Amino acid sequence: MPSDNLNQKVVLVAGGAKNLGGLISRDLARKGANLVVHYHSPSAEQEAEQTVQAIGELGREAIAVQGDLTKPENVSLLFKKAKERFGRIDIAINTVGKVLRKPILETSEDEFDSMFDINAKTAYFFIKEAGKHLHDNGKIISLVTSLLAAFTDGYSTYAGGKAPVEHFTRAAAKEFSSRGLSVTAIGPGPMDTPFFYGQETPERVAFHKSQGMGNQLTQIEDIVPIVRFLATEG
Repeated sequence: MPSDNLNQKVVLVAGGAKNLGGLISRDLARKGANLVVHYHSPSAEQEAEQTVQAIGELGREAIAVQGDLTKPENVSLLFKKAKERFGRIDIAINTVGKVLRKPILETSEDEFDSMFDINAKTAYFFIKEAGKHLHDNGKIISLVTSLLAAFTDGYSTYAGGKAPVEHFTRAAAKEFSSRGLSVTAIGPGPMDTPFFYGQETPERVAFHKSQGMGNQLTQIEDIVPIVRFLATEG
């Protein structure tokens, strides 16, 4: 019988300190997993430590690891530290992302490079390192966006930077299949987090809510069960 029990499994969550990533970290700890909680900026150290403490209170073990994952050597170091601490990695989840809503005519080269570094390059090398280091029959899960199926303005660098991750996922699923690795991606709708609101006007927020189930934005609590499913019997 399939099971959602993660007892003694080791889960690495990139961007795992707060918002959706933090909720995923705590949820999988409740299912028995030990966690490697990655955070990007040193300013997020307190949030990462709070997540690690919460996981400890659930009776599981966790460590926090800081690093800029747009640099492939830091992605390698993240996986190395995880294996040094726990001896293995069973599940790797990448929630790292950055949103920019800006017309193409106003987008600078620096903004373009930053968006593709964070949304595409980070995802590529995360999948690569997961393919090298995960235990056989492990799970690799990436977060993309429902905007990949939308015909909209303003999100050229965000949706454009996430679009390659769909193909990275397909290619890795084929290439890693001989070891039983599951490689998947989830595309949530606009989520009710600070990640979203800074890019939108009140009018557009109201529009996005009108397009959602129950006239609301996607709740991160609704995405966590999908992650849990793909990390277990999925």
